[in-house]
Amino acid sequence: MDLSTPPTQTPNTAIPEVEQLLARARSGQMGLPELMDRSSHLQQAGMLEAAALLYQVWVETTPSPLAHVACYNWGTLLGAMNRHAEAEQVYRKALAFNENFVQARLNLGHQLEQLGRQEEALEQWRLVYDDLRVQAKGRDGEELLLHALNNGARLLENLKRYDESQALMVRSLEINPRQGSVLQHYVHIRQKQCAWPVYQPVGEVTLNQLLVGTSLLAMLSASDDPALQLMVAQRFVHEKVIDYKDRPLHELAAAQRPRDGRIRIGYLSGDLCMHAVGLMTAELYELHDRSRFEVFGFCWSRDDGTPLRERIVKSFDHHVRLHGMDDLTAARTIAAAGIDVLIDLQGLTNGARPNILAYRPAPIQACWMGLPATSALPGVDWMIADRFVMPTEYLPHCTEKPIYLDRCYQISDRKRLVGPEPTRAQYQLPEDAFVFCSFNNNHKFSEEMFHAWMRVLKQVEGSVLWLLADNPWSHANMLKVAASHGIAPERLIFAPRVAPPEYVARFALADLVLDTFPYNAGTTASDCLWVGTPILTRSGRTYISRMAGSLLTHVGLPDLVTHSLEEYEQRAVQIGQNPARARSYKRFLREQGRESTLFDIPGLVRDLENKLETMAVAQRQKQKKA
Repeated sequence: MDLSTPPTQTPNTAIPEVEQLLARARSGQMGLPELMDRSSHLQQAGMLEAAALLYQVWVETTPSPLAHVACYNWGTLLGAMNRHAEAEQVYRKALAFNENFVQARLNLGHQLEQLGRQEEALEQWRLVYDDLRVQAKGRDGEELLLHALNNGARLLENLKRYDESQALMVRSLEINPRQGSVLQHYVHIRQKQCAWPVYQPVGEVTLNQLLVGTSLLAMLSASDDPALQLMVAQRFVHEKVIDYKDRPLHELAAAQRPRDGRIRIGYLSGDLCMHAVGLMTAELYELHDRSRFEVFGFCWSRDDGTPLRERIVKSFDHHVRLHGMDDLTAARTIAAAGIDVLIDLQGLTNGARPNILAYRPAPIQACWMGLPATSALPGVDWMIADRFVMPTEYLPHCTEKPIYLDRCYQISDRKRLVGPEPTRAQYQLPEDAFVFCSFNNNHKFSEEMFHAWMRVLKQVEGSVLWLLADNPWSHANMLKVAASHGIAPERLIFAPRVAPPEYVARFALADLVLDTFPYNAGTTASDCLWVGTPILTRSGRTYISRMAGSLLTHVGLPDLVTHSLEEYEQRAVQIGQNPARARSYKRFLREQGRESTLFDIPGLVRDLENKLETMAVAQRQKQKKA
């Protein structure tokens, strides 16, 4: 047998070759370099089980001072095969051979995390970043330290132990300030904690590095400058998205099977479950005109077992799971389905798979709902919008062209569940006080707007501000700012997170919702207007800072749209000092809100369909002429 070439993949020939390799490993005559080479050949041939077995046999039968290295490679292979429990034991074996083998300890932490044993994973990484011997190893030691610190910080952030996570990020940035990913998380974790000012330099990190390193999601809360939002989106694309130069997949698919018949529309998302996108879009899929459209759902959403998830899946003509597929295979699957219009509901939000779009599996690709901002993705040419959220002056800062709806851009669900109306006493709200409210996520709270809220409370005697209690650090920081304005802590009332029906129902207890800026409320604004509670917003220069303004315009309350901090503050005080005005808004919303164009969801779907059908028919005709 020629051992210089990979074993063949034909079962009849591969099995004898593997047996010979195993026999050689048992003989004790195979050195570590040969073992690694033969195992690599097996892996290249797709014979992962055989490669893992070869390592196992060698380790069990070959005395070697380098056994820990073989165990490390064996564990890496098992981990890649998702055999995490076995990988754990192999890494522990490597450490038994050499307790100072830091790389094995790092990987052991990853296997423990995969097994759901987060505390044990954190302990393995702590043993690395607190080891003085590792810290003394120069550049190699620095890389190992950063690996341990950054993964510890990541996991702690996922566990919402934000103070511990930030502390590790600070240590990491003090070692190496040029870590883009760590800078992104450092900025955003401070936003989550309402740790103002958010841009707090650390070590040699400059304010400019923090600004340039901000993620797109964090920038939506940090700045209303459309140029900055475009810049950080382009930076992400440059770093993370492939530059696909081959022939677009939709053209290859069309050459094999020209499109005809009903327009095929596909929705692409990892959030078609109990998530804001799933909650908002559920009725959309049900309302499509099946005589004109065939509806596909391409998703990698978690199967969370909720009735919402079941409802969404049933609403598609074809539900295609992309979970477990690589991006190219997923794109080929979409192209093979002959999709005319692919609508991305994810953008660059958590869990996004932008490379699917980069392959251009559909001739028309548009974004909507998931990311209310330009994504700068090379595979997305269109953005579904209205003329309020995407005015002419905003267009130069978007890589997408608008598909303008003749009504509000936002889809919502008229079937959303609303719980029984609660009482103020249930939430420790004073019966006779004016209740301002903001149930947006704490990372949307900007320092500027929170100070404005405190000035409003100071001018509206006896009023309270009802907020979400996202985490204890944001809670403490908000109380600290309130105290600096002379606002007693009992005037900030923190509500716990609850199930969506109860969350929507309790909006009725508030007199006026105060919108965030520059990251406006989206789902939150729709929910409060649906139950009949007004929201005061401030509209700016970007799509995301104009969302609530669009909703209020289309529901018939444009006087609740302000355009400066001063106007916003004055209007909030005017309404707070005149509760009858808030009651009139509530009465208007109860009587006319649900009949407005904002909640004419069938009309919105017909409008969208007409726009997309025109584009798709023109594209088909163009394809036939080519």
